[in-house]
Amino acid sequence: MLRVLDRLAGPPALIISALGETLVRNEPAQALFGDVSHYTGLERSEVYRWFVRPETERRRYPEHDRDRQSRAQVASLRAALAATGPNSRATELVRELTRKSPEFAALWDEQEVHRRFADHKTLIHPDLGEIEVDCQVLFTEDQSQALLVLTAPPRSEAAGKLELLTVLGSQQFSGERQQQGLG
Repeated sequence: MLRVLDRLAGPPALIISALGETLVRNEPAQALFGDVSHYTGLERSEVYRWFVRPETERRRYPEHDRDRQSRAQVASLRAALAATGPNSRATELVRELTRKSPEFAALWDEQEVHRRFADHKTLIHPDLGEIEVDCQVLFTEDQSQALLVLTAPPRSEAAGKLELLTVLGSQQFSGERQQQGLG
């Protein structure tokens, strides 16, 4: 998957684990999602941060889409747990999230299972505003990792914004981290 990612200089692309941990990403993805390399332990999981740190993690999604995203996060984690078994890091993640997030616990009780990456969504960039993207995914054979690629229709406003991400790089995120007390 790294070879494929290395060839994707244009669209934002990242490789994540089944637990939502960013393993590697290209510059446009870094500019879109910010730097997550400083997280350790359970904080490395976007699922964990989504439910435990909603004030920072959810700002990349419009408010009207956050319930769908919450359900997708829980369903993906349930699929990861089914694949890895009861003595896994997924079990630890579920236990902690159930303890720390009533929202997670309620959604977990609904028992939805699926992995949903390939869809149309709107993301919010702090400088560029809303960007409508299509998310395509490629899984490893054992489905423990996924390559996500975000694209927009050619010559669309969203495509122009995605191109700007390569220019912006991660410049604004150093300031953003300082504002959050992380840098």
